[in-house]
Amino acid sequence: MNRPRLQILFEDNHLLAVVKPAGLATMGVPGDRPSLLAQAKEYIKRRYRKPGNVYLGIVSRLDAPVTGVVLLARTSKAARRLTEQFRSQEVEKTYWALVERAIHPAEGTCRDWLAEDPRHRRMHVVASGEPQAKEAVLHYRRLAYIANNSLVEVCLETGRKHQIRVQLAQRGFPILGDRKYGAGQPWAEGIALHARCLRLCHPVGGEPLELVAPLPGIWRKAGVQA
Repeated sequence: MNRPRLQILFEDNHLLAVVKPAGLATMGVPGDRPSLLAQAKEYIKRRYRKPGNVYLGIVSRLDAPVTGVVLLARTSKAARRLTEQFRSQEVEKTYWALVERAIHPAEGTCRDWLAEDPRHRRMHVVASGEPQAKEAVLHYRRLAYIANNSLVEVCLETGRKHQIRVQLAQRGFPILGDRKYGAGQPWAEGIALHARCLRLCHPVGGEPLELVAPLPGIWRKAGVQA
């Protein structure tokens, strides 16, 4: 199956920021299956005529059904410095989501403890003392009502697996198309969760960077105005 051409948001000698489409794994799949990392390596190899293996370090990753900006480091030094920015919560991570029903309150903070159920490949909200539990914090605000659902902007304070999906669903507002976490309404391409923007400092030059991923066409068809 032909994959769409890699959509580049930013590129220099240290960084590569791209837009991930729905249904494509970021990384971690068998070699015979497509991934964003493999596509990006092939792009660098072809563009710069690099022989042999190409180094690219995934700095931010997205679940397969999620769209939006993904950041890769082209050098190990950039990877280390960017990883530290993420670890120390210096990077602003903004997502847009379409959730079922009218979310209330219109803005707020979700603070939970999450633990993984590897058997069913999903996350659960648990008590803070549970083994392997990790704190998950996000802030959200409703941007609009669309067809009896809510367009929500989410700012992540932590970066836990499936965090936005499980925390919003726990409160009764699952993301459209996310059947794993209880959504009843469909979404044609993956789920209605989009990594809209990353704000960070360049790992070498130090200048501020704002990486904004345009919305997929399906969002516009659903009535979302970017």
